[in-house]
Amino acid sequence: MDAVYAGSFDCYTNGHHDIVRKASRLFDRLHIVIAVNTAKSRTYPAERMAEAICAVLARDNITNCTVDVCTTLVAEYCSENGIDYFVRGLRNNLDYNYEENVAEVNKLVIPSMETIYFRSDTPAISSSMVKELHFFGKDVSSYVPPEVWQCICEAE
Repeated sequence: MDAVYAGSFDCYTNGHHDIVRKASRLFDRLHIVIAVNTAKSRTYPAERMAEAICAVLARDNITNCTVDVCTTLVAEYCSENGIDYFVRGLRNNLDYNYEENVAEVNKLVIPSMETIYFRSDTPAISSSMVKELHFFGKDVSSYVPPEVWQCICEAE
């Protein structure tokens, strides 16, 4: 049974990795998909972030995950790869309300699609928060895996 965990992952945080650890124990294969949103500019190159995520997975010996960069709709990626499960992380009730709307749209596009939610053990961490703190010179190294911290430092 395969699942997809998609997001911009700009940048990949300890919160994201918490969800990956949990989901990788449930599914045979977890596809971590860096979804490139053409309406948003990225802070960190998607390909470089994919390399950093792969390094984090290797360090933690999580072997049933793949990392892909996707420039199409994630639903199309799922259809092309025979994936019917969509993994999402929840930090709070605001995330839940947003994710429920996304799940409904995914179900319209792929009727067999099911969304599985995982609660994050790090609810205060978000990519936006990490980028904002870093922009103002704060140390964010404890909010991201070391491999991602290296990626952030390279981008300066």
